[in-house]
Amino acid sequence: MVLHPIAILSMLMGAALTLPNSFFKGLWLNKDAMFYAFILILLVSIVFFYRTFNIEDAGIIAITTFYVGHGFFYLTLARDKGLSYLFYALLLVWSTDIFAYFFGRKFGKHKLDPVISPHKTWEGSIGGTLAAVVVVIIYNIFVPLHRNLLILIIATIVLSIFGQIGDLAESAIKRHYNVKDSGKILPGHGGILDRFDSFLFVFPCLHLLGFF
Repeated sequence: MVLHPIAILSMLMGAALTLPNSFFKGLWLNKDAMFYAFILILLVSIVFFYRTFNIEDAGIIAITTFYVGHGFFYLTLARDKGLSYLFYALLLVWSTDIFAYFFGRKFGKHKLDPVISPHKTWEGSIGGTLAAVVVVIIYNIFVPLHRNLLILIIATIVLSIFGQIGDLAESAIKRHYNVKDSGKILPGHGGILDRFDSFLFVFPCLHLLGFF
């Protein structure tokens, strides 16, 4: 299979977005300028290749490149801040997913979104979030993250919800393109995005909430 030049360019741009800002010091282009140049290339492409490449294609590529690139960039920021924040996010997402599954299997009656993800329920979603709060409180006892426990609990609830939205967003994209997995690189687990869809929402939100 031969990759389209735009696909190769988008992967390179996504990889560049994951790099720390310090990497671009001394260069004539920073990340913002590079991404704007990338957008211009996409717009030029819809002019010269309008029969096979349209504005919808350009928009999807731009959104996914920015979403994935910056999602992993904030993951590296969390790592640089300290492993405690990295493990906080990991535990939060994993506990939400695991307990949402078990609560949904045991108590689930009301579908969360039957079109996008027919197996998810409100009971599972709420149970997963509450379980994440309990896990984080226990984690905070051994690895102090925030002096104000109430703020930590509120942040955990918000992040758990956004993590689930990230999962639903990935499901919505796959539903739109009528595919089961985002890739085949992980046999039995789908693609990389299927494993990181929640984290790509959680890590930027951690930054926006002022954790790092």
